[in-house]
Amino acid sequence: MKKAILATKVGMTQIFNEDGVLTPVTVLQAGPCVVTQVKTIDNDGYEAIQVGFGEKKEKITTKDVSGRKVIRNPHGAGKAEVGHFKKANTTPKQFVREFRVENASEYVAGESVIKADIFAEGDKIDVTAKSKGKGFAGGIKRHGLHTGPKTHGSKYHRHAGSNGCATDPGKVFKGKKMAGHMGAVRVTVQNLEIVKIDAENDVILVKGSVPGPKKSLVMIRETVKCGAK
Repeated sequence: MKKAILATKVGMTQIFNEDGVLTPVTVLQAGPCVVTQVKTIDNDGYEAIQVGFGEKKEKITTKDVSGRKVIRNPHGAGKAEVGHFKKANTTPKQFVREFRVENASEYVAGESVIKADIFAEGDKIDVTAKSKGKGFAGGIKRHGLHTGPKTHGSKYHRHAGSNGCATDPGKVFKGKKMAGHMGAVRVTVQNLEIVKIDAENDVILVKGSVPGPKKSLVMIRETVKCGAK
């Protein structure tokens, strides 16, 4: 993978191409993302870049060692946020994520900036985001199970049905489709198409829908399914 960027979801709209064909698109505010750390094989055992996106107030950012507040997310590698960003000579960022790229040696921490123009119209991408939370949902909404009869005095409409397997094996197997918490999970949609790019405003229009609510973080990567239609 050579191309990746962080973005936030603005919402959905529709555009028309030159032939007048309507295309539904998702608007993403992509970058600019500052490279906050470059990981190498000698120091870290693998090559990757860590990028920061979105401004964050320093007063709500975890301080240096003397501040007794230490970052606890896996992307910070156990370092205090303020000290980590100062080392990269940049301001605190709201989102920090890591991408394993083949050309990590070409980036310089604190100087390299990734913008929307890293991609081009027609590129295929994979997007990763946290899906919308639906709360507690029944089996019909959550898994698409069938409903019961609606007539002839039936009182069995939206129940999940039998869970057991008689005496043998006498238990409910793990993974049984039942009611429970729905949504709010990490979702990756592969092989989406970039319809248009506004490089001046760092906006990317992606064909179709993208997981997550508005203002949520979206990770955009070069697709792994090369040549897929």
